[in-house]
Amino acid sequence: MANKPQDSCTLKVRVQPKASRNQVDGFEDGTLRLRVTAPPAEGKANAGVIALMAKALGVSKSRLEIVRGHGSRDKVVSIDTLTEQEVRRRIDAVVKD
Repeated sequence: MANKPQDSCTLKVRVQPKASRNQVDGFEDGTLRLRVTAPPAEGKANAGVIALMAKALGVSKSRLEIVRGHGSRDKVVSIDTLTEQEVRRRIDAVVKD
């Protein structure tokens, strides 16, 4: 198993599919809460999660990967090139806007 680079992290994410709008709600009990308009069918909600997180974090979609929870609202997302501290800082900035 490869070692995780220092400038990467994993986050627990709770997703609400079929929401009225795409939105980052921030952290609640250590879990990032997201709303995506895509339905939870054929991977559309998962693609919406990756797109929304990439936009919020200012990184390429290729830097994000759902590592667990492909068929669940509760997911674990790996983020390459950012530390957990930097991810939290960027999410907090998006939520405050």
